[in-house]
Amino acid sequence: MSTPSYIEIGSGDTEMSAAFFSTVFSWEYAPMDNANGWFQTPTIKVGIHGGDANPQLYVFFAVDDLQEAIEKVRSAGGEAGEPGPFEPGFGRFCTCTDPTGIAFGLHEKE
Repeated sequence: MSTPSYIEIGSGDTEMSAAFFSTVFSWEYAPMDNANGWFQTPTIKVGIHGGDANPQLYVFFAVDDLQEAIEKVRSAGGEAGEPGPFEPGFGRFCTCTDPTGIAFGLHEKE
């Protein structure tokens, strides 16, 4: 069984969205380079990136084996991108869509 392990906020304006979520949820924003950053909530890490043409929330689900999960997505009729690089303290991830176009992600924790 997979549980949500990470959320990514795709925003058209990172600064505005970061201020909004910081205010509404009392999350402390940690900016990074290239209009990216993240929040650490009490239970889950929430990333944020700018320049998203279709602003939305992306939910990433924990998997034990990222490559195996990618193969399952593809064999079930969905699409899966190539895995991102390993990030210390985070792990690796991959963005996917189901056969109808619903976006989600897979996250192999470190």
